[in-house]
Amino acid sequence: MVGRVLLGLCSVPGPRSVRRVQQLSSLRNAVLLSERKRRSLLYPFSELETHLSRQVDQGCFRLFQPSMEELFMAEKIFTPSPRHDIVYSSSAVHIEHMPQLAQPEVCFIGRSNVGKSSLIRALFSLAPDVEVRVSKTPGHTKKLNFFTVGRAFTLVDMPGYGYRAPKDFVEMVEPYLQQRQNLVRTFLLVDGGAGLQKLDLVAVEMCEEFGIPYVFVVTKIDRTRQGPLLTLLLQLRDFIKDQTSTCYAQPFIVRY
Repeated sequence: MVGRVLLGLCSVPGPRSVRRVQQLSSLRNAVLLSERKRRSLLYPFSELETHLSRQVDQGCFRLFQPSMEELFMAEKIFTPSPRHDIVYSSSAVHIEHMPQLAQPEVCFIGRSNVGKSSLIRALFSLAPDVEVRVSKTPGHTKKLNFFTVGRAFTLVDMPGYGYRAPKDFVEMVEPYLQQRQNLVRTFLLVDGGAGLQKLDLVAVEMCEEFGIPYVFVVTKIDRTRQGPLLTLLLQLRDFIKDQTSTCYAQPFIVRY
C-alpha cells in the first residue's frame, strides 16, 4: 500500500513556490484540465507510448495505473491534518542513531544531483511546514533524513552517491539497506538524460544482494528528448526483466 501511495503521486508535478506547488499538486485542480492535459500530467508515459511501434510490448509500462479515486486517497495521506502530522523526524549517520520506528519505511536513493530532494519536496508540497532542502550543488544531503507521514509510513531521504558523496557513504547506507527490518520499498532514481550509470549498477547490486524490493524512477523527463528517453525506458525494461529479481517490473517517470 505504501508503495502504491508514493508511486501514485510521483507523476504529479510540484512548483518552485509553496503557493504554486499547492496549485499544481492538488488533484482538485488537475481534474479541471482538459482530458488530454490531465492524462499527460498524471500519466506521463501516455505522451510517449504513441511514438512506440505497435510491435513493442508495452505491458510493463501499464502495470501500475492508479485510478483517480486511488490518487485522491494517496493525496489525502500526504495532506496534514490535526490527527495526521507530516513532519521531519530526525537525521542520522550511523544505524545505531536511527530512530526506532514500527511503521513501514520507504527510502529514496540515487546519484548526486539526480533530483531526489526535488521529488521528495514535491511529494510534501501539500505539507508546507515540512522543509526539504534542495540545492543546485550536488551532494547536498549528507545524512539519512527521516520524515514521518502520520502513522502511515516513514520516508527516508538518503545521501546521493557519486560526486561529493559523504566519505562514509557505504558505512552509512549499506547497514541501513541490509538491516532495516521495516524497509518495504526502495526508490532508485536514475537521471533521464544520463541513463543508467556504473554507480547506479552498484546500487542495483546492493538491492539485489540484500533481497530488497525496489523500483526505478527516471527523473528529469522534461529535460530529456523523447527519443533518448524512450530508448532508456526500453533498456530499463529489458534490464529489469533479464538482470534483476527484486525490482518492480515497471520503471516510473517523473518531471523533476
